[in-house]
Amino acid sequence: MTVQEVHGSVTIQSELKKLKFHPVTADRWDDMVKLFGERGACGGCWCMNWRLTSKEFEAKKGPANKRAMKKIVMSGNVPGVLAYLGSEPIGWISVAPREQFPRLERSRNLKPIDDKQVWSVVCLFIARAYRAQGVSVELLKAAAKHVRKQGGKIVEGYPVEPNDKWPDAFAWTGITSAFIKAGFKEALRRSPTRPIMRFLL
Repeated sequence: MTVQEVHGSVTIQSELKKLKFHPVTADRWDDMVKLFGERGACGGCWCMNWRLTSKEFEAKKGPANKRAMKKIVMSGNVPGVLAYLGSEPIGWISVAPREQFPRLERSRNLKPIDDKQVWSVVCLFIARAYRAQGVSVELLKAAAKHVRKQGGKIVEGYPVEPNDKWPDAFAWTGITSAFIKAGFKEALRRSPTRPIMRFLL
């Protein structure tokens, strides 16, 4: 596999079709840890933000969140999908039935738009060297395939529309353009910068 180093990043557009995707099961926990690194993806989050109240999340940042996510994975409850380039985990997408993310229910802008059963995409994390090269689009497609295999009918996402000055950390729910490229369509918008996007399976 040819991977070109450019200005400290990695150019992989020609390699996107070679990406492999695997649900995070117990045997892939170490790969998730490797991708998330010491910071737990971002500030000790370990992708527990939407699964906890604000107070719980702040109290558990770091090792406690890591233990909580590990418990989920080891229980057999698949919290998302990893992207691999060769044997290297380079990206993550959190996708699960919406009811697993109680914090969504308390969001004024992201509360349910109907009573349909949906699977929610609440986070994407790409290794720094591989960002802004289309990996998130491929992860969104992979998430939809995963949901279809589980019998789901609707995948929902909550991207932001950042301006050029926003750092990557503020776009961890994904950006609207990536969802559109992956085949999602806007279902509702209660906030100018936070549409609710859906993919119908």
